[in-house]
Amino acid sequence: MRRVSRTVSRRQGPDRRTGHKPSKWWEKANAARNRVHHRVANLREDALHKLTTSIAAEYGTVVVEDLNVAGMLHNRGLARRIADAGFGEIRRQLEYKTRRRHATRIVVADRWYPSSKTCSGCGAAKAKLPLHLRTYRCDACGLVLDRDDNAARNLAALAAASTTGTGVAGERDTTQVSQPRGADRKTRATRPGRTAAGGRAGGATLPHQRQTETRDRPQAEALTLWCRDGPSGQKCPEC
Repeated sequence: MRRVSRTVSRRQGPDRRTGHKPSKWWEKANAARNRVHHRVANLREDALHKLTTSIAAEYGTVVVEDLNVAGMLHNRGLARRIADAGFGEIRRQLEYKTRRRHATRIVVADRWYPSSKTCSGCGAAKAKLPLHLRTYRCDACGLVLDRDDNAARNLAALAAASTTGTGVAGERDTTQVSQPRGADRKTRATRPGRTAAGGRAGGATLPHQRQTETRDRPQAEALTLWCRDGPSGQKCPEC
């Protein structure tokens, strides 16, 4: 790829400002570069499909991490390799291959789950763990282990906890370990003391919409609304 790209850069290409047309040698070199691009894309797609298919077919439970890929791309030393790895495509293929094809289980760890910082032996977590430290050394129990092996053990324990029902993950086929922020809070349909606007033509409201409005109104106003819209159609003495 680098060799053919250098060849294209040495040729006289098109210029939009002056309207200059490319040379025949540039078109020939550009066609060769396009062929290389096409071959590399096919090789990457084939490798990803083979990897995800073997993982989904061999294991009954697959654990993946929800990584901040956009933030990882800011690292100029690893941005090209991270972009070429295709983390998002791997997760997408694993999700539909585990659920639909092989009926296996996939567990998605939370983005803030400290899989690398937590000790797999005693459970103590470090505040910071630089990327250049590839060996994990626990200050509490003295465990010395490879960084990736330690993270894999923590993810395996997380999957086991979600399977037995003692963890946060739950017991569904596709499990989200930690819900997004605010997902465990209930959202009100309407604000208290404020009448919701009708969603149908002419301002008509459905029965379930009237009940929602009645719960949010004061007691006297709710009683008036019930009397007017009730089956009798008569007002009570308090109205």
